Amino acid sequence: MTNSEVRLGLRANAFQFWTLVLVNAFVGGMVGLERSILPEIGESELGVDGHTAILSFIIAFGITKAITNYFTGRLANRLGRKRLLVMGWLIAIPIPLLLIYAQSWDVVVFANVLLGINQGLTWSSTVVMKIDLVGPRQRGLAMGLNEFSGYFAVGLITFFTAYLADRYGLRPVPFYLGLLIAVAGLLLSAFVVKDTRHHVRLEARQAQEIKVQNVFWETTLWNRNLSATTQAGLVNNLNDGMIWGLLPLLLLSQQFGKEDIGFITAVYPAIWGLGQLFTGRLADLYSNKRILFWGMLLQGLAITIMTTADSFWFYVGICFFLGAGTALVYPTFLVVIANNTTPEQRAESIGVFRLWRDLGYAIGALLSGLIADWFGLEYAVLVIGALTIASALVIQVRMRT
Repeated sequence: MTNSEVRLGLRANAFQFWTLVLVNAFVGGMVGLERSILPEIGESELGVDGHTAILSFIIAFGITKAITNYFTGRLANRLGRKRLLVMGWLIAIPIPLLLIYAQSWDVVVFANVLLGINQGLTWSSTVVMKIDLVGPRQRGLAMGLNEFSGYFAVGLITFFTAYLADRYGLRPVPFYLGLLIAVAGLLLSAFVVKDTRHHVRLEARQAQEIKVQNVFWETTLWNRNLSATTQAGLVNNLNDGMIWGLLPLLLLSQQFGKEDIGFITAVYPAIWGLGQLFTGRLADLYSNKRILFWGMLLQGLAITIMTTADSFWFYVGICFFLGAGTALVYPTFLVVIANNTTPEQRAESIGVFRLWRDLGYAIGALLSGLIADWFGLEYAVLVIGALTIASALVIQVRMRT
């Protein structure tokens, strides 16, 4: 592609954009493989005792994904987005096989180290590439479509793997789906997706933002908008780590069956994904600060109320509102980061944001697991809910717009 052929905008890059939407659906599907059934595999098949031990797979996933996000952002301009995307899919191939044949929890944890690397490379690359393609005016819409495809796929595959587990057992049938997803993602990324570095160069010539001296510290602490968004991203994934690991166990303790657990745990990411079809565009049109505040507050209230749930539909309703709150904030996070950085530094700043955001998985899983072991599941849920409400207040005080 020559510089004269490069144009910004969703319509001008429709084929590549929608190809990346499909690729990101496969990325989300890799996470959905585990979401409803892996804690039960740990308890019933591998003899793992204790909530903290079971949640170790999320801790491993969160740490490796966070670190990979950071280096993906640093290397995106140097190596190219497409090359990193293909590398991520190559790493995905052995994950379902490891989960099928694992005879110890250590193998499951190692599979989630690979999953964290896969997600950091693939999801970060698709995020940055879509922002590159659409330019500054449609970032919210682009991120809404990107996150919709990924998290709707998480919900869909979460439900489908629970259904397969109920019909055919926890292993191996549900994980055969993972092999199909990994191969499809690799083929699309290698042979259809094109790199977007030319789009970055075009936007850089038109941009008015000023480069910062230290992208890491601006994103983490110094810039009010960037740092407030970064802490909210960390807390968002902190509560998601708790929901991922403890919600299936909470439902098991109340004698829900596999299909009910699969449906309830799928509602949250499905609404999270579907909602972003609408909330992404909101981030282009309305105050990002207000969207983030109300989204985090809604999450915190839903999680806190979860401790009073005692029926199938009560849990479904809570997961609906939790998904809606997350749908409000997720595309908006990335819009704020993109709007407050230069095109050349955008990938690195997104990498720093996603470093802290996905460390939330590890922190949330460790914190909620320890509290659950010491005081019980309900106390773990209450603490995470309170932290999420506090994050909303930080946004209200610290963000400018």
